[in-house]
Amino acid sequence: MALKTRNKVSFTFSLPGMADIIFLLLIFFMITSTLIHPTALKLLLPQSSYQTSAKPLTTVSITRDLQFYVENVPVDVNDLERVLQERIGGNTDIYISLHAERSVPIEHVVKVMNIAKKNQFKLILATSPR
Repeated sequence: MALKTRNKVSFTFSLPGMADIIFLLLIFFMITSTLIHPTALKLLLPQSSYQTSAKPLTTVSITRDLQFYVENVPVDVNDLERVLQERIGGNTDIYISLHAERSVPIEHVVKVMNIAKKNQFKLILATSPR
């Protein structure tokens, strides 16, 4: 009497299982991509080998044509302090990230530094890694 095996290994490709995996990966990448907030302004930042782990509340950007931006909104340099105070409110221990292009004269960077010092904001100078 010959015994037959009932469990045979099937080497067929399961398309519905693969579609489920691809769908889950698509959802994962869509969710994680919304967590990244790239700066819309393309700036050539100075290079540095040191990076900080502090999370800034807002960013101030200075372009090569000396236009000031808070986040992605253009701001007049005379209104910069008022806009930052409105954005931050009465919070203490606040970090502001300063994105100044390499070709920006230092006096414009110092203007933002003076505003941060006057209002007791902590300032992070954004750089690109080496």
